[in-house]
Amino acid sequence: MKELTKAEEQIMQILWEIEKGFVKDIITQMDEPKPAYNTVSTIVRILETKGFIGHTEYGKSHMYYPLVNKKDYSRERMNEMVKNYFGNSASQMVSFFAKNRKMDVKETDEIIKMLQDLKGKSDE
Repeated sequence: MKELTKAEEQIMQILWEIEKGFVKDIITQMDEPKPAYNTVSTIVRILETKGFIGHTEYGKSHMYYPLVNKKDYSRERMNEMVKNYFGNSASQMVSFFAKNRKMDVKETDEIIKMLQDLKGKSDE
């Protein structure tokens, strides 16, 4: 799966949230200053060419919807990040974030609980 540019990812985040919409619906969800209609339309067509979104025609209008779900894209991006920045080691990544993000006790406890739950499932 190809990596998205910042502008493409912004549009995908919106489509994942609204599930389907016309270009004008996407623009409505964007922060000010809103980009030009033609700019968003061009990015949407690029996303369609890349296989990230599809469309349904309504006359001359197109309603767009995601073909790639957010969870799959996020998983692939995170796997690439772990591979490229942390020597393919999830423990190094967690250690990095724990040290550099200054995680509080609550976040640390949540991570420990998630890991214990995963370990419990793998033991079954």
